[in-house]
Amino acid sequence: MRSVAEATSRLTSRPECADEIFLEGPRSRFAEFFTLLRVMRDFLRGFRTLHFVGPCVTVFGSARIQRDDPHYELAIKMGAAIARLGFTVMTGGGPGIMEAANRGAKETGGRSVGCTIELPSEQPANAYLDRCVRLHYFFVRKTLLVKYSYAFVVMPGGAGTLDELFEALTLIQTAKIKNFPVVIMGTDYWKELIDFMNKMAQHGMIAPSDLSLIHATDSVDEAIAHIQSKAIELFGLKRVAHTRRHFPWLGERGLSRDRPVC
Repeated sequence: MRSVAEATSRLTSRPECADEIFLEGPRSRFAEFFTLLRVMRDFLRGFRTLHFVGPCVTVFGSARIQRDDPHYELAIKMGAAIARLGFTVMTGGGPGIMEAANRGAKETGGRSVGCTIELPSEQPANAYLDRCVRLHYFFVRKTLLVKYSYAFVVMPGGAGTLDELFEALTLIQTAKIKNFPVVIMGTDYWKELIDFMNKMAQHGMIAPSDLSLIHATDSVDEAIAHIQSKAIELFGLKRVAHTRRHFPWLGERGLSRDRPVC
């Protein structure tokens, strides 16, 4: 009975502790089973929310960047340009760069969505989302940010942004996903990282061809042209007048700009 009680207490524990509990090592079979159910619930919530938002471009970047930072303004412009290209702008749904990219999309009349995460230190969803899904597990969030996207834009950020960048690059490099374009913006900030990737190639740790997986620029026009040639033209994407039909009785939610839900 102790195993059942332990599993039940884990199931009802605070959402922000979900990753900590999952990664703390072996637990009882019941506890592991209930964790599996919570992971499945996270994925199901994400699928139901994001299935109807259309092809996305995901923008990664720091939550700590303030509105007076030049990179915030760059992210607004990039979000607007992505939306004008016909894509839904997807971010982690938080403040900083994420807010700026969502804001650019929203203010230009495009579609704006986010995948937020429960954290011990509260990170509220930004105010520029048409739709968002709030998740318990980081790895579920990272999967969803990749699953629906045809391109990735990486703005200045910290450890989380690096994690997201190299997750996308590794999936492309190992052919787990298609060769979607990865655009790095804020070249002064990323200069040492780009130099280090060149060093990795020189030492044979990555193939020289892997360097072509990223496109570094500070020009919105150049970034959009790269996405157009490497995503829209390469994968034959076309604008459509309608989105997939959703069924509310299955818990599915269409994209509504009048009633943002998170």
